[in-house]
Amino acid sequence: MSTAPNLPLPPRRPGDPHPLRTIREIRESLPEQQLGHFDAELADTDIDALPEMLHRWATLGSDGFLDRLESAPFEGLEFGQRSYDDAADGE
Repeated sequence: MSTAPNLPLPPRRPGDPHPLRTIREIRESLPEQQLGHFDAELADTDIDALPEMLHRWATLGSDGFLDRLESAPFEGLEFGQRSYDDAADGE
C-alpha cells in the first residue's frame, strides 16, 4: 500500500527509456527537502505498486519542474487580493 494519493502518471512513450534508471539516480535528482518524502513513500509502497511510484518520482526529478519552482516560485503571481474582494465592494 502506498501512502501517496493515486495521482495519474504522466504520459510515457513506449520507445523512450527513462533518463533515471536507478533508485540512487532518482534520489540524487531530487532536492534535499524531498528526500524524506521519497524515502517514506518508498518504505510504505507495496512491491506491486513500486514501478508506478518510482516512475512518478523519476518524472518529478527529471522534468525540471522543481528547478523552475525553486528558482522563481512566485513569479507572475499577485498577492494581497482575493478574487471575491471586487464583488464585495460592489454590494
